[in-house]
Amino acid sequence: MATDTLKSTPGASGASGIRRLLLDNGALTALIVLVIAMSALSGDFLTTDNLLNVGVQAAVTAILAFGVTFVIVSAGIDLSVGSVAALSATVLAWSATQHGVPVFLAVILAIATGIAAGLINGFLIAYGKLPPFIATLAMLSVARGLSLVISQGSPIAFPDSVSHLGDTLGGWLPVPVLVMIVMGLIAAFVLGRTYIGRSMYAIGGNEEAARLSGLRVSKQKLAIYALSGVFAAAAGIVLASRLSSAQPQAADGYELDAIAAVVIGGASLAGGTGKASGTLIGALILAVLRNGLNLLSVSAFWQQVVIGVVIALAVLLDTVRRKAGATPASGTGGGNKGKQATTYALAAVVTVAIVGATSFLHNDSSTSTKPKLGLSLSTLNNPFYVQLKAGAQAEAKKLGLDMTVTDAQNDASQQANQLQNFTSSSYGAIIVNPVDSDASSNSVKAADKAKIPVIAVDRAVNNAAVDTLVASDNVVGGELAAKTIGEKLGGTGKIVILQGQAGTSAARERAEGFAKGLKAYPGIQVVAQQPADFDRTKGLDVMSNLLQAHPDVQGVIAANDEMALGAIKALGSKAGKSVSVVGFDGTPDGLTAVKQGTLYASVAQQPSQLGKIAVDNALRAAQGKKVETTVKVPVKVVTKENVAGFTG
Repeated sequence: MATDTLKSTPGASGASGIRRLLLDNGALTALIVLVIAMSALSGDFLTTDNLLNVGVQAAVTAILAFGVTFVIVSAGIDLSVGSVAALSATVLAWSATQHGVPVFLAVILAIATGIAAGLINGFLIAYGKLPPFIATLAMLSVARGLSLVISQGSPIAFPDSVSHLGDTLGGWLPVPVLVMIVMGLIAAFVLGRTYIGRSMYAIGGNEEAARLSGLRVSKQKLAIYALSGVFAAAAGIVLASRLSSAQPQAADGYELDAIAAVVIGGASLAGGTGKASGTLIGALILAVLRNGLNLLSVSAFWQQVVIGVVIALAVLLDTVRRKAGATPASGTGGGNKGKQATTYALAAVVTVAIVGATSFLHNDSSTSTKPKLGLSLSTLNNPFYVQLKAGAQAEAKKLGLDMTVTDAQNDASQQANQLQNFTSSSYGAIIVNPVDSDASSNSVKAADKAKIPVIAVDRAVNNAAVDTLVASDNVVGGELAAKTIGEKLGGTGKIVILQGQAGTSAARERAEGFAKGLKAYPGIQVVAQQPADFDRTKGLDVMSNLLQAHPDVQGVIAANDEMALGAIKALGSKAGKSVSVVGFDGTPDGLTAVKQGTLYASVAQQPSQLGKIAVDNALRAAQGKKVETTVKVPVKVVTKENVAGFTG
């Protein structure tokens, strides 16, 4: 047979052996290639600080993924881990700081919250016979909702004693990395050395056969999902420690990263295979990708494309591996452990040797006479911040500056990672538009410690020193919006308020301004206030729903133009006639609606000017020149009468 001929040929046998080695260790091979490539492409990648950053950035995803590994090995899925992580952290902060519960008991409550969520998932799946996808999708929504209810949509300060989990030991070794290693060892022990671990592989391999062999499958599933909840709670605590606060919107979407890490690490979604070491490698691959792409100034949008391609390739590799009969990525059977350890050691030696050689590529690189700037925006899924970015980039180009722009996608943890990357790469100055004012503090402190100037734009950073704050006053803007609608309605009438994304400082500050401004108009009745997350589609949906209960509404205040435009769509012919709508931000689409008369007014913040002034101050600070502590860019109410002369 062909296989016999292949085995009898020494050269062919060697090629087959290498092929089998690569198939058996696809994730490890991919990680080595990535590290070598990033080291060759960026001189900032291969530094001690940056490699530690990669470890910190992988920690939360890895801890979540260890728990998800248990579920996937047993042929299940858990979409709730991100929300459970946020809920557990919120319970800890809420009980310890607002209700005086001793920190030790608060931590136990947080872990118990994770266990409870996991048990509910397990019960619905094992005894309620719900598909794992549906049961955990429901828990995703419930846990996130409870997190918002408990916190009232605002971050809660984390206890200092627990916040040390986000610190370093000896001033250099990050505690999150140590926690990741400990949780990884626990996961490896559970999978390879315990009865429940063997049960996971048995259930994932063939659930019916496992049941017929006497395994209590339903009870095992309860334990498996409870374990996933424990790891989710631990990840939530580590994440909140890094951010010094429990964010109700934290870890949003992290369940997808966790599943991706498990699959990239060699586990099969069909169940029966998977191991903790593979999951760790998968999490490191994602972290190295994001870190390296940030350092290479790759667009945040393209980063999502690249990561999606990597996940697809990982699944294809799993298919090829199974067809080729490669060794399953199983935690059972200790016969291959020595071979596995040898493979990892050899991989480490090869990586160090090649990476050491590539470092010479950067020895003679010339340094620019002008400082490099880093700009981290809270999101680029909003026209306001797109304008801010455009203003900043235009000014940087005019000054001949090299500026890297990143998109945090409204994720405080992701922004912390980006700021760490800027700091470890010794940027000349950092400009940050915080996702949340409290959550950015630790990252800004790290930059201050590294003597890197930090400029905050649009939103302040709490509990940390920045060189300059370039911003409009959201509270004052909110008051102006309230005054505008109050005067338009003659001081009486029914209005609704569309609020921003719960948990963000912009949403809180603008809502505070609305409330202050409306106090001057006691005849104005607010019949409803609902969040629409700064999103046009959600603004349309929420406004459509509110009109069913309040068809006689006469005015709308929206915390940004996107939601206002959604409300206009819901109002139809009423917009600009029987119902006056006031938006916020002065975006191009918003100003067009003002010209057309469907949007009565927009409180414009001149985002292009914010970006331009931030870059100017960043350059001055990087050059050691004196800068103003606060630079206020005035807000302006734009109506049909003055919109023609407004440039933004």
